[in-house]
Amino acid sequence: MDDRPEPFSCDVDTASITVAQAMERIMGAVEPIRESEGVPLMSALRRVVADDVVSPADVPNHTNSAMDGYALRGDDLPDCEERNYRVVGTALAGAPYRGSVDSGQCVRVMTGAVMPDGADTVVMQERVRQDRGGVSIGAGEKRGSNVRYAGEDIRSEDVVVTRGTRIGASQLGLLASLGLAELSVVRRPRVAYFSNGDELRSVGTPLELGEVYDSNRYTLFAMLDDLGVERIDLGVVRDDPDEISRVIEEAAGQADLVISTAGASVGDADYIREILNRLGQVGFWKVAVKPGRPLSFGKLGRSLFFGLPGNPVSVMVTFQIFVKPAILKLSGESGSFQTQLVLRTLSVLRKRPGRMEYQRGIMFVDDSGETVVRSTGEQGSGILSSMGRANCFIILPDDSDGARVGDRVVVQPFAQNI
Repeated sequence: MDDRPEPFSCDVDTASITVAQAMERIMGAVEPIRESEGVPLMSALRRVVADDVVSPADVPNHTNSAMDGYALRGDDLPDCEERNYRVVGTALAGAPYRGSVDSGQCVRVMTGAVMPDGADTVVMQERVRQDRGGVSIGAGEKRGSNVRYAGEDIRSEDVVVTRGTRIGASQLGLLASLGLAELSVVRRPRVAYFSNGDELRSVGTPLELGEVYDSNRYTLFAMLDDLGVERIDLGVVRDDPDEISRVIEEAAGQADLVISTAGASVGDADYIREILNRLGQVGFWKVAVKPGRPLSFGKLGRSLFFGLPGNPVSVMVTFQIFVKPAILKLSGESGSFQTQLVLRTLSVLRKRPGRMEYQRGIMFVDDSGETVVRSTGEQGSGILSSMGRANCFIILPDDSDGARVGDRVVVQPFAQNI
């Protein structure tokens, strides 16, 4: 009998679920976007390919020289003694030699130049001696050397980029080499986000006692920008049930995914839980993870909803662990969304059993050439500066009581600094 929790339920258990259970519910609820659009090739950077891309031609599209040197017939190479060849012409990249090569002849060729008719071998210029109005080539050269054949890299009709691939620099260059001016890509996910709290103030304004600056929208802006989504910034929403309800309903009507920060716990002023129960379906409210336990997930009609904690460190951690994989799947991206390594720790890592911890770490190559990891130091959820120093999470399982110096631990690198 399958005793795993249902993805959504109106009667949500108040107990925390595990990280694995939370990820199962999240990823099970995400349906990739099917809508696509054609965009100019330059605009396809960081977009996800909607269909397999098929090459319209061979690459290279002609047999050419891989070196600067001299092209000749392979069966005309000397067996033992040095031999003299008459240079009958020159071939440049974009300016081929129009004649053919016969026995005792060669053509001066540059890298990328079309191989002359009759020639199938290139001898590098460093291995050739100028002699008697021509060139002399010694024994030991191999037939077919230093030649790139048409279709050697890609054959016409080969699939060069598969559906679900996010376009990076290498794919962009590859597609440009095929002469493709436009690409079919998945529509960008629309992600709406807002901060919740009467104590929040905008940067650049003075603070009164008890007030804090709203940093969460800035970190969300940056992390969402890295994922290439269409961002909808809804600003700061006051702790007013009617106002929160209005913003959430508005956001759900225009976004594929809605993110709030704060308002997900059980305080008197935390209204989002009640509103989500009323407007949508609840997946869970608590996850056994540190930092970030008060994390909510659910559905608002066809939109997904994440209620992240209010603490800035917890926002960054829970976004990377839970929200980012959901957005990548929503984007239609295929493949693994999280890379993990096992490294030796140079720090003592303290932890109590009971929930999974994502501690901030710095991975680097030590003097011996080994990749190792150390802690950023104090792991309090209020120490935002630690995220700026970190380049990875050190993941300590639920039942772990920490790690000693020299122990091997699981590390999840950041794709980029966050």
